[in-house]
Amino acid sequence: MTTAEAPAAPALPYGRLIPVTVHFDDLDALGLLHNARYPVLVERAWTELWQEHGVTFAGDWATAGDACNAVRELRIGYEAPVTRPGGYAVHLWLDRLGTTGLTYGFRFCSADGTVTYAQGSRVLVRLDAATMRPAPWSERFRAAGRELLRPAG
Repeated sequence: MTTAEAPAAPALPYGRLIPVTVHFDDLDALGLLHNARYPVLVERAWTELWQEHGVTFAGDWATAGDACNAVRELRIGYEAPVTRPGGYAVHLWLDRLGTTGLTYGFRFCSADGTVTYAQGSRVLVRLDAATMRPAPWSERFRAAGRELLRPAG
């Protein structure tokens, strides 16, 4: 391998690895990635992934479709401190894809996915923009979601 070649990221058995960047101002007074920044970086990774599938929000909830959803629950555990700015990644997958809700898992990790700094899960509910009541995911969304499901076991 030449010095210009980067080592290949390990193959993931499920989900996707999305690159994210930690900036200097994401660090707290101790020089650690602030605990509240982890969910923000995970959200940005999910936004990027869903945009690849045409799920976007352009300011109009009535036309947002599957992007009209709300967080029901967020759980996160911190495994190791992030102590410097730079390139990292978020490993994303779905644990459950229901009719109106889903549970996704995530790992905030090194850029190559080998070191886990934090991990957790989040439950989302798809909403009808007019009633703000649960509504079914579209079939297009469900098809994309099935590709992200973690195998049982």
